[in-house]
Amino acid sequence: MVTFGRQNRLLAMSGVTPPEGRVQGSNFTPHHYKPFSSHAHYQQVMCALRKLQESGFYWGAVGGREASSLLRSEPPGTFLIRDSSDHHHFFALSVQTTRGIKNLRIHSEDGGFFLQPDPQSTHEPPQFDCVLKLIAHYMGKGPDHRAGEREVKGQHVYLIHTGGEKIPLELRRPLSSSLSSLQHLCRRTLNNRGLAGSEPPEQLPHTLRDFLEEYDAPI
Repeated sequence: MVTFGRQNRLLAMSGVTPPEGRVQGSNFTPHHYKPFSSHAHYQQVMCALRKLQESGFYWGAVGGREASSLLRSEPPGTFLIRDSSDHHHFFALSVQTTRGIKNLRIHSEDGGFFLQPDPQSTHEPPQFDCVLKLIAHYMGKGPDHRAGEREVKGQHVYLIHTGGEKIPLELRRPLSSSLSSLQHLCRRTLNNRGLAGSEPPEQLPHTLRDFLEEYDAPI
C-alpha cells in the first residue's frame, strides 16, 4: 500500500508537483489520506490531478462549508471539484441542486473513478480513468453513457439520495477557480468537438500533439 506519507518521494519519481494544500498548509496529517492500492493507482490519481489543475474549476483544499458559500448564489447545475474532507477519498464533487447544495464523494480504485453506488440499484456505476471524464459523462458530454444509472427521457441520470428524497444529478456549468489560457480554451474546444479520446492528426507538430494529448477531456 502506498500512502501520502511517502508522497514526496513518489512525486519526485514521477515528476508531479504536489497540489497546494494537500501536502503543505493543511490541517491534516500526511496519514489522513486514503492509501493507494498500487503504484498504478498512484499514477492514475496523479494524472487525474494534473488534468484537474489545468481544468480551471478545481478548488483544491476548499472544504464543504466554503464550497457551499461559493455555490450558494449560483443556479442549479453549477458545480466544482475539490479535495475530499473524508480520509477515505481523494476528491469530492459539490453541486448546486434544486434542493440546495449537495456534496458527493468521488470514489477511487484501481479500476478508476466513480460516484457512490446507488444502494437501491443492482447496477454498478460507470468508472473512468480520469475525474474530468467522469464529470463529462454526467454533463452528457462523454463518448458514451454506460449502464449504471436510471434512464429518464432517454438519458442516464444519477440519483442523489438525501433526506428521503431522490434528486437527479444535473451538471451544467463548472464554477471557475482560475482563468484558463487561450491555448487551453482552444484545446478544450477541439476536445468538445470530438477530438477527445482520438489520436491527434499526424501532420500536427509534435509539441502541439503532446499538448493536445495531455488534456483529453471535453470540459
